[in-house]
Amino acid sequence: MLRILLAEDDAAMRAYLQRALEKADYSVIAVDRGTAALPLLQAEHFDLLLTDIVMPEMDGIELAQQCGRIAPNTKVMFITGFAAVTLKAEQAAPNARVLSKPFHLKDLVLEVDRMFARGTFAQSL
Repeated sequence: MLRILLAEDDAAMRAYLQRALEKADYSVIAVDRGTAALPLLQAEHFDLLLTDIVMPEMDGIELAQQCGRIAPNTKVMFITGFAAVTLKAEQAAPNARVLSKPFHLKDLVLEVDRMFARGTFAQSL
């Protein structure tokens, strides 16, 4: 089972995303900030870091940069509601995908499926 580390500071959004990804057969560990994600990246293997960009303490871009050093094989996907930070994210992590809020859960799962060439494509959502 593919493992996802989800960093999202909004509790409702975090729970919503976690449930959708678990329903699509992903294993998800969810944290509320980048500084909580960092030790997990150091201690465990994750296939994907799914992170909000705008978070307190450590933003998603800095987290993705740290992830690139700690776990270079971990893929990165940003989620953001701020169009202005999308360009900054693409420059900081050019191989990462960016999904802009608002988005439908099917779109999120579809993008994650595509990253891993899986065939679930959000059929159950």
